[in-house]
Parts: sequence; structure tokens; C-alpha cells
Amino acid sequence: MLRQRLQQKLLQKLSPQQIQMIKLLEVPSMQLEQRIKAEIEDNPALEELNYDENELRLESQDEQDTTTDPKDKDQEEFTFEDYLQDDEIPAYKLYAQNYSKDDKREDIPFSAGLTFHDYLENQLGLRSLDERQHTLATYLLGNLDDDGYLRRRLENIVDDIAFALGIETNEVELIGILRIIQGFDPPGVGARDLQECLLLQIETKDMEKENIGLAYRILKDHFAEFTRKHYDKISARLNIADNELKSALGEILKLNPKPGSAYSDPQNKSANPIIPDFILENDDGELQLSLNSRNLPELRINKTYANMLMKYQNNRSRNSKSQKEALNFVKQKLDSARWFIDAIKQRQNTLLVTMHAIINYQKEYFLLGDETKLKPMILKDIADITGLDVSTISRVANSKYIQTNFGIFPLKYFFSEGIQTESGEEVSTREIKKILQDCVDAEDKKHPLTDDRLAEILKEKGYHIARRTIAKYREQLNIPVARMRKEF
Repeated sequence: MLRQRLQQKLLQKLSPQQIQMIKLLEVPSMQLEQRIKAEIEDNPALEELNYDENELRLESQDEQDTTTDPKDKDQEEFTFEDYLQDDEIPAYKLYAQNYSKDDKREDIPFSAGLTFHDYLENQLGLRSLDERQHTLATYLLGNLDDDGYLRRRLENIVDDIAFALGIETNEVELIGILRIIQGFDPPGVGARDLQECLLLQIETKDMEKENIGLAYRILKDHFAEFTRKHYDKISARLNIADNELKSALGEILKLNPKPGSAYSDPQNKSANPIIPDFILENDDGELQLSLNSRNLPELRINKTYANMLMKYQNNRSRNSKSQKEALNFVKQKLDSARWFIDAIKQRQNTLLVTMHAIINYQKEYFLLGDETKLKPMILKDIADITGLDVSTISRVANSKYIQTNFGIFPLKYFFSEGIQTESGEEVSTREIKKILQDCVDAEDKKHPLTDDRLAEILKEKGYHIARRTIAKYREQLNIPVARMRKEF
């Protein structure tokens, strides 16, 4: 039985403008520039401001005065005067114009070089191979990964070649082709595992030298002991002195476990630059923060659309249906442009408020650059100071960087949990990691410190930390276990 009834509900919904603001808050400066340009292309009522400082002028107040219906003015979020009174210089973009008339922004043409696989295929063309061998070799090259390894089993590649190329082959023939590839540059390419990779490289050296011959024997017959750093076992089984073993290990350590990374074409480097969102300068103990807005386009309302709105607004009573539709379209685009500019302004303001709070909270660190001066700080601490929501602080800290006098750091770097010392002082876990790193750097590499010993050292310094916590911090610092840090 269907029944109609009224029901009241409290719902929390985000307006399109709030959603737009949230999305803009998350993106870093580099992506913001792209986002602004995309908005300019999508909305003709929004335009980039191109001006000469000497030609800037403010419109007279007489030209800005128009008449509107007071009732309509109260009902509209943006009134007609808002569009005509748009500032020539956006409020979010007030910074020193450090450009001269002679400055030119030219795009440098970039020519991509050869890839690693292209480099190998060029070498293949220099070998005397028949058509069948060339086809098989090309297929094998296509199965090499970026490190130069052939990770797939040859028996599986035999089946793939039969299905893909219609060529019947076997493992023996493919091994013969693989030996040809393993003779390519860089040495070690085409290896199926690390041991084979290192052996291929050591074989290119002068095997008559005693230390190189000994290195070859270690890699071939005692590779498991070498990887586990059981040097005493290697010395005993080969009946060699410590200085001989050290010389052979020195040759092995010169080898490249990833030969593919050795190929470096200067024209094919993929640069991933970090563009800081904030710039912090220390002027004799006075910290000065600024937003990095150099590459952001300056925005304003398109005057043509504003004049169109004025024309339709003044002739509202005589407008036809099509003209009213045009009026609604123009007003919609102008509203969208105004909302976008306001969202940019709000984003910049939120970023500055949040970053100022972080700097004041970690002022001692930003003055000295000493990592041990970082205080324990979580998102809620900054949210309480700024009065913003924790989710807003999280969006500000996400993918944002700050440039300081001692490096460029992600904002997440300054957030860390705290641990209480014996004296009751709250210290950052980053300080614990710094002490842990210093202990490992200063240890005797012949007898590296175990996690238990590291826990005892930290306990002596007043930090009561469990061994499993030490292991977690060590892994976060990319420090291997004691056995793997052992050096001969």
C-alpha cells in the first residue's frame, strides 16, 4: 500500500563551491597551474591577466555605476556590481614583479634519446645473424626488464614464440641466442639471476690477476656464503688470508647488480623536479614565509562578458526569450569564474595560515635546521591552533613542499608522534631515529650492533624502547639487519 507523508531530515551536503575548494586545496603548485589553465579554457568568462605595469589604471567610479533591482540584488550571491568592480590585480597574486622587459620565456625543444632496449637492438644489428636468429634475439630482448635481466624461464618463452611467431624452437637454441645477447654492452645484460649477472661482469676483466680470479671463484662456488656475509667460512674453504679476501671482495663490490641502470643517455633522462609551494627565508633570526606563486596565471573576469551582462541587464524588460537564455548563460559563466577566483584566494589564505602555524610550532627547528629539535606534532595540534578541521590540515600537508635554507622538505616531514623519556619530556620519534642512525653510522662494521644492543644504548640515553620498535624504526630508515651490515 503506497502512502505519501512528509518527513524532516538533517542532511550535511557539500555545495559545488565547497567541493571545488577542497579539490584545489589538495593539489600542489605545479598541478594548480595546470588546473587554472584548464579552467580558463573551459570558462570563457575567466581570463588570464596580461598587463604592463605602466599601463595599469583603475576604471572610474562613474563607469562602474549601474542600476539593478534591489530585490534581485538581495537574492543573488554575486550582484552585478561585483563583476564590474573586479580588481585589475588579483588579491591572491600580490607579489613583486621581478621581470624586466628583456626577459623572455622561451620553450627549449627537447629531443628524446634512445631507450635501453633501443640501445641493445642497435648492437644486435651489428651481429652477423640470419633471419631466424635475429627474430629470436629480438624476441628475447623484448623480454628483458629495465634492469637488464631475463626474468622469465626459457621453457615458457619457447611456448610464447611458438604461439606469437609460429617458430618452433627449444631451450638449447635460445641459450645460444642468449649467449650472444650476454656479450652486449653493458656487461651483465641478459642474466637470469644476480649470480649470473656478476659472473658475466667479472669475466670481462683480466682473469689472470689473482684478486679477480679469486672473486670469480667466490661468486661461482661460494655465492650463498657471500650473500650472507659469512666471510670466515669463505676464508676457511678457500684457505686464503684476510687481505686476499678483502681484495677479492673489493672487486666484487665494484660490479653493478643492475646493469640496465648503467646505461645513461643524457638526452633520455626523466627529470621529476620538486617545485616548493612555500619559500621560507631566515633573515637574521626573522623567519619570512611566502607562497611560491611565480608560475600561477593571474586571473580576472572577462570584461567582454561583463559588458554583455550589463547590456542584457539594462534591457531586461525588452529582452526576448533567446536573449534571456543568453543572459542566464552569461551570468552562469560569470558566477563560475567568480567562484573559481574566490576559491583560489581561499586556498592561498588557508595554506598560509596552516604553514604559519607549523612554523611557529617548530620554530626552533626552522631557525637551526637541527632534526633533533623537531617537536612531536600531529594534525590535530595544527587544527587546534588554526581552528580548521583535521581533514583540511591533512589536505594542506598532502603533496606540498617547503623550501628552507637547509633543503626542500615535504610538509609531512614535520609531523611525527612522540615518546616520553625518563625525565617525562616528550620527544619526537624523528629524534629517536636520528640517534639510531648515528649509532649505526658509528658502529664497528666488523661487529655491527644488533637490535637488542641498540635498544640497550637508547635505554642508557633515557629512551625506553622495545626491540621490536627498534626493528620498525630501522626498517623505516632502510637500515638492514646487523648481519647484512657486516663488513670485512
